[in-house]
Amino acid sequence: MNKHFLLRIDWITLLVYFLLVLFGMLNIYSISFENTELYFYDINNSLGKQFWFFILCLFIGIPIMFLKPSFFDNISFLSYITCIILLTGLFVFGSTIKGITAWYKLGPISMQPSEFSKLAVALMISSYLSFIQNDIKNYKTILKLILIISFPLILILLQPDVGTAIVFIAIIFVLIREGLSINFFFVGLYGIILFIITLIINPLNTSLILFFGFIIYLFIIRYKTKKIKISRLILTILLSVIYCFSVSFIFNNLFEQRHRDRVNIILKKKVDPKGIGYNINQSKIAIGSGGLLGKGFLNGTQTKGKFVPEQDTDYIFTTISEEWGFVGSLLVIVLFNFMIIRIIYRAEKHTKKFNRIFSYCFASLLGFHFIINIGMTIGLVPTIGIPLPFISYGGSNLLTFSVFLMIYLNLDANRLN
Repeated sequence: MNKHFLLRIDWITLLVYFLLVLFGMLNIYSISFENTELYFYDINNSLGKQFWFFILCLFIGIPIMFLKPSFFDNISFLSYITCIILLTGLFVFGSTIKGITAWYKLGPISMQPSEFSKLAVALMISSYLSFIQNDIKNYKTILKLILIISFPLILILLQPDVGTAIVFIAIIFVLIREGLSINFFFVGLYGIILFIITLIINPLNTSLILFFGFIIYLFIIRYKTKKIKISRLILTILLSVIYCFSVSFIFNNLFEQRHRDRVNIILKKKVDPKGIGYNINQSKIAIGSGGLLGKGFLNGTQTKGKFVPEQDTDYIFTTISEEWGFVGSLLVIVLFNFMIIRIIYRAEKHTKKFNRIFSYCFASLLGFHFIINIGMTIGLVPTIGIPLPFISYGGSNLLTFSVFLMIYLNLDANRLN
């Protein structure tokens, strides 16, 4: 083993990873504990399953760190095709849990291919963009990128697992870094804002606001620059109005009832603290009751009372806030932000395009998971089933992000070669 290679490994990021995983298992223990001793090696409880998945992560991940960097580029297409096959196989061999057919049952454990698809898509996009000579602004390139993302995305939506599908939005930040016009991001953001405003008021009022807004904009621009393409402005207004009147159809036909209810709760259009709004309400109570230093390990009343459903997965941050308080919550937030910023900072030092793109994919997906998960627990984002990486219970998610990390560490350590 090359001593210089070991010195080049990003041990600081690896240390943050271990801290997050171990802290996650500590909180899973607290959630699962019910006055009887829990054993970390017992595969019949959540803690035991998470522990053995962590061991599997190390068993798979450590060898990954010492492979040749070119290996990951070479297997990108194979991993992508394997992912598509696994996702397709769910419709025949998959197990349905809470209306979503997203798992393969393997005895006492379950495997979720949609989690692995994030890694497969990241590898495929990194390989494709590093191979092509065309500018990413080329429409053929954009179309091929859309197709790469669309195949697994459609299969995941058919499960239907909207939460996992939404995560792929994070890839746009990678593409912008590689030269895609930032206008794509602003168009997407404009669409989301317009969608929300239309839900809050109504299509007609939203259209009127848009119309008068564009008229004011037109006069300001003409007064300042005397230059504006009227045809482009009219087309924008027309498409925006059509979109506004399509929002109701999209919301009522493409969103499931549970998702519509959760969005309406967030937008204050519906109040149901004992029904669909129960999770968010109890989550806020748990987070608020933690105070500065928390109630102490194993002493969370909301946690012990099982008031918050899915507390070891989607809502594990509520346990952290309740038992470890503001200080513990802040520590987790700081560790995640530190890891993401560090990955991006070191990604910019790569001379190989594949390495840089993959590192950005990792940072973007990790950051998206982190922001949406925290947003769910404090009621800023509807509950869509996105776990907190490294911390939430879930073997497939832990394995996916651990392999992401190990590949990143390999590429980072070899960036000078």
